[in-house]
Amino acid sequence: MPPPHNPVLAGMKALVVGVANEHSIAYGCANAFRSLGAELAITYLNEKARPHVEPLAKAFDAPIFMPLDVEQPGQLEAVFDAIANQWGRLDILVHSIAFAPKADLQGGLLDCSAEGFQRAMDVSCHSLVRMARLATPLMTEGGTMIAMSYLGAQKVVPNYNVMGPVKAALEAVCRYLAYELGPKGIRVHPVSPGPLKTRAASGLKDFDLLLNEAASRAPVGELVDIDDVGFACAYLATPYARRLTGQTLFVDGGVNIMG
Repeated sequence: MPPPHNPVLAGMKALVVGVANEHSIAYGCANAFRSLGAELAITYLNEKARPHVEPLAKAFDAPIFMPLDVEQPGQLEAVFDAIANQWGRLDILVHSIAFAPKADLQGGLLDCSAEGFQRAMDVSCHSLVRMARLATPLMTEGGTMIAMSYLGAQKVVPNYNVMGPVKAALEAVCRYLAYELGPKGIRVHPVSPGPLKTRAASGLKDFDLLLNEAASRAPVGELVDIDDVGFACAYLATPYARRLTGQTLFVDGGVNIMG
């Protein structure tokens, strides 16, 4: 990792949840934060994912590297206990995780099971509430919380199915957390990237068609990448964004403005 070229985040402590590999949005965030001087805590989903994430955490010199499956009791608390013990504080939290059972994700909303809807909502949305509850006492001097959404939260995107309502709920959670945590100097941002070729997105039906359509509709004429998303999130964590909170930030080349 080269030395920071503009260490505007120097001294800040950032927890990035959702790194799966070097193509994931969370990796783009971690890379941007580190290149701007922040110190990182990185989590991995399970032992199957660990070999893909551990080399990345080592390259970032991340002093905290732990498993985190939000469906497993105690793992979330263990991560924040480690942060409290090693750092004593936290400045940045990135929530970049989502899940729905494949059958519920690839079927229409009418066919989504109650169990599948509940799991999607718990992992993709309510886990942010749980993280925020644990992170808030560590953000003693204020901080920034960021959650990843998508255009399907606000407009119908064919084949996005159950994740549309779930991401809409996630954006609403961010707004209400922004209201509740604003007096503590904590800002909360839903960020809505354009479609990206990530492992998570590959579970969507006809995803390649979605990518091609987004590229053709984007006013800038091309798709965004994980670095675009990462540095946009890094900006939100800087003092330059100190009066921003609660609004969904689209990082999609302008696709969201098109009819």
